Amino acid sequence: MRCLVTGGAGFIGSHLVEHLLALGDDVVVLDDLSTGSERNLAAVASHPRLRLIKGDICVPDTVARAMEGVDEVYHLAAAVGVFTILDRTLESLRTNLTGTETVLDAARRHDVPLLLASTSEVYGKNTAEGLTEEDDRILGSPLKSRWSYSEAKALDETLAALYAARYGLRMVIARLFNTVGPRQSGQYGMVIPRFVDQALAGEPLTVFGDGTQIRCFCHVADVVPALVTLLRTEDAHGTVYNIGGTQPVTITELAERTIAATGSAGTLAKIPYTEAYGAGFEDMRRRVPNCDKAYRAIGFRAARTLDEIIADVVAERRAL
Repeated sequence: MRCLVTGGAGFIGSHLVEHLLALGDDVVVLDDLSTGSERNLAAVASHPRLRLIKGDICVPDTVARAMEGVDEVYHLAAAVGVFTILDRTLESLRTNLTGTETVLDAARRHDVPLLLASTSEVYGKNTAEGLTEEDDRILGSPLKSRWSYSEAKALDETLAALYAARYGLRMVIARLFNTVGPRQSGQYGMVIPRFVDQALAGEPLTVFGDGTQIRCFCHVADVVPALVTLLRTEDAHGTVYNIGGTQPVTITELAERTIAATGSAGTLAKIPYTEAYGAGFEDMRRRVPNCDKAYRAIGFRAARTLDEIIADVVAERRAL
């Protein structure tokens, strides 16, 4: 199998690349290295079945070149992270909308199946216990940049569904809920690597808001095989699946467990949203997925616990 991974030098993408190579596949990575890094691919950089193309997913000729001869596409390239979206909102929209349609159109023309990596952000402020794929989206004002990522990823899903309906594109959508693990950077707002870095440095762990927000986290090593299995299961095509952990935790408890895992003497510092993100920022109180649909389709269940996730991130940071 010859696979194209857009965003393959990113956090999740690089783990996916390693997994595909371990399966015996040839892999083409297309990445502009704006948030990804060649360091993420260091372990396989000299692999004879890996090819890295540095390029922009918004450029049709570049995408067409990367798509030549591939058997399947994993579309992970996107502008991600709260800080990225708030700081570079217009550029992020262009990447997440124009880039995705460019990749979808190339996959259609080359007649190859595609997995679209989407996000739990599409649910917006819906706080239902155990969000299912059919639950409604609840969003704030479209004039608030906070919701632009959610809007763009939802439109990406719509585009994929329309390409499937009109052109017969074989596609599947994975909505990821807070994927975490080694190589993830806290630079763009991801909370666990940020907490771990602060704890190891003996700094206060900065909790944005009141800390009672509830989230679930899933180890990248659980997520990556699920992505491959979804794309390679024809009966799973044509729809969307939640992929994530289902062990809820408050952000305050997450910080306390990070302190315990690192043996840090660190304290908690609660920072108002206005100070962290600027005026008018809106957050959601609870985001807990129901992953029964993915279990029925491919037997997916998150195997690693939250403590194992934190321990893996701690071990990686200490080894740097």
